[in-house]
Amino acid sequence: MDTHELGQDRGATGAVMGTVDVDRSDPEYRAWLKEAVRKVQADANRSADTHLLRFPLPEEWGIDLYLKDESTHPTGSLKHRLARSLFLYGLCNGWIRPGKPVIEASSGSTAVSEAYFAKLIGVPFIAVMPRTTSPEKCRLIEFHGGQCHFVDDSRKMYEESASLAAGSGGHYMDQFTYAERATDWRGNNNIAESIYQQLKLERYPEPTWIVATAGTGGTSATIARYVHYLQHDTRVCVPDPENSCFFDGWTRNDPYASSDCGSRIEGIGRPRMEPSFVPGAIDRMMKVPDAASVAAVRALERAIGRKAGGSTGTGLWSAFKLIAEMVEQGERGSVVTLLCDPGDRYLDKYYSDSWLEEQGLDIAPYTAAIDTFLATGTLTG
Repeated sequence: MDTHELGQDRGATGAVMGTVDVDRSDPEYRAWLKEAVRKVQADANRSADTHLLRFPLPEEWGIDLYLKDESTHPTGSLKHRLARSLFLYGLCNGWIRPGKPVIEASSGSTAVSEAYFAKLIGVPFIAVMPRTTSPEKCRLIEFHGGQCHFVDDSRKMYEESASLAAGSGGHYMDQFTYAERATDWRGNNNIAESIYQQLKLERYPEPTWIVATAGTGGTSATIARYVHYLQHDTRVCVPDPENSCFFDGWTRNDPYASSDCGSRIEGIGRPRMEPSFVPGAIDRMMKVPDAASVAAVRALERAIGRKAGGSTGTGLWSAFKLIAEMVEQGERGSVVTLLCDPGDRYLDKYYSDSWLEEQGLDIAPYTAAIDTFLATGTLTG
């Protein structure tokens, strides 16, 4: 029986082989990495939690509606949480390197937040986005030191981002793949844990429904996983806008569902089933007309004096539908949806009557339906 000395092996010729050892330790890079991670974590430590706002409903319904106001993050949207998680994920995986650009395919808000974190750690940032992205979002990306790279077809964003990363030696962040895995869904102050902590002293601390729209799908995955992990009875509803394939893919159980054009509701809805969208984790989906989303976001301003983006309207319309069902069934409880970003980014869109006319959107029937709902608890449309 042959014996081998510790740390040695014999090749095909019988000669003793030594250990092959490649050490890529880089003290300069590790020092940069430690400082970059510290800066990103310090941003989270400085940021107070976002508020839960109450939407006024008739007291006799016995139902409370809350909006988790993500517009108060330093970069003004829900995507600040995602960008922080993606940067920590990329840094700790060794993918983000000093002096090399971070590239992202984004319709706006994620790019704004990622530009902020790229500037924070001192690396270049390039946002690949549809040419139709709102000018205000482009201005904010550039304000944070990012560069806007436009494509005419939103379906080309992915390959263009990968190409730019390959050509520059940078890192394609790829939010649509990594959103659901970069966030710790078990807790660690994620959005779901925050919602439940803030509801602890409310009369219905365990919400009947949480409504979360989907862009990457990472937020709905995080919330749904957290609900299941802690064995809550809360159900999760994901509303989908027009020109998005998520609803069709979910209802047909079709991972290859697609759409031929982009969503008019910026930040949500996709032309393909994204890897971060986890269909099996959620309970319900709704296909929401874009006109209903706009009507709802304008109703929000009338109710609480706050403008918000179109994705907030998509979620709010679905929340109204769920509450109307609860009223009809005599059910009491709470519903939570998200205020995703501020409306001042969309004054030329969702708050512009001329834009609505150009798009052929008539919000009058949905506005009337919301008024009826707030008076009677019944919602049609």
